[in-house]
Amino acid sequence: MNKVRFGIIGVGNMGRAHAFSLLNEVKGAELTAVCDISPERLEWAAEQLPEHVLRFSTAEELFTSGSIDAVLIATPHYDHPPLAIEALKHGLHVLIEKPAGVFTKAVQEMNDAAAQSDRKFGIMYNQRTNPLYKKLKELIASGELGEIRRTNWIITDWYRSQSYYNSGGWRATWAGEGGGVLLNQDPHQLDLWQWTTGMMPKRVRAFCQFGKYRDIEVEDDVTAYVEYENGATGLFITTTGEAPGTNRFEITGDNGKIVVEDGSLTFWRLRTPEPEFNATYTGGFGQPECWKCEIPVDKSNGGSHQGILRNFTNAILNDEPLIAPGEEGIRGLTLSNAMYLSAWTDNWVELPIDADLFHEHLMEKVRNSTFKKEASQGKALDVTGTH
Repeated sequence: MNKVRFGIIGVGNMGRAHAFSLLNEVKGAELTAVCDISPERLEWAAEQLPEHVLRFSTAEELFTSGSIDAVLIATPHYDHPPLAIEALKHGLHVLIEKPAGVFTKAVQEMNDAAAQSDRKFGIMYNQRTNPLYKKLKELIASGELGEIRRTNWIITDWYRSQSYYNSGGWRATWAGEGGGVLLNQDPHQLDLWQWTTGMMPKRVRAFCQFGKYRDIEVEDDVTAYVEYENGATGLFITTTGEAPGTNRFEITGDNGKIVVEDGSLTFWRLRTPEPEFNATYTGGFGQPECWKCEIPVDKSNGGSHQGILRNFTNAILNDEPLIAPGEEGIRGLTLSNAMYLSAWTDNWVELPIDADLFHEHLMEKVRNSTFKKEASQGKALDVTGTH
């Protein structure tokens, strides 16, 4: 095989962007088919994509067509696990959009299916290719920061207007999307939070506000506090209703702190580790000497969806290690599920979460929903610049 034939399920906002990437920007990849249940979207594909790209109205038709080697699933969130499982059963390589799903119970079933398959399975965590976060992970893994004491992420630059939520009837509903800012905007940050530090919390206490800034039924403002096994603590603050927003990730360790903000990575490096300074210093007031180090980062490439597409294609063709294995999608989803469950039960949630209990609460939200919102089904949104 010298070419990977891709099919895309779901040619909405992200699906269309991926289609053009596969047509023009990914060596070794070829877009050969698309699939969507919407006749209007298939009509768009007929008008905008090359004539050789086949069009299907059901996933089963696509899977059995013999026209693809790999499938990229860019559908609403609930559909990711069942479609991935079926694709794997048909012997196809699978790349899913984020998040991995809506609830961990379904995602674990998907992971089990992938474990029983010899096909490649990836997730569109394109921010893992961002040089800032790659360097951050490298610094922490090398021990430069020492033992982690605190993690703080303020990610409030996800501003979304009411018109955004009204662009699709499924958006910002428990039945259609399965959540709000945690499930739509924040999957990358929730993944990077644990991926860069190498740490998952042991318990979570979260406060979610539902429809605080917009006419929606899901959360648009979240503050979550976490505790780690080594005694470290963390804070995750996010919203879609503030402008201007902030994106600042700060990690404190025995040897100082690292800050990722405004496209830069700054290491406030202690000349003497804090525990050593504290054990030997006798001067009363005082603190360790600190050097402000601007860490050089190659910003010429990275953070792109094309980076994940290239890596996934090379994994199939040349067995290149996956940057974002699909099985790891359950980690960030575990964090968001824990935050929801904590807010719903007004209590701490221990990790690993009770997957059945979370599913029960979520389905209760779906069953009891009486929320109605205006949905203006217009042209696809421009996703340029989104993650």
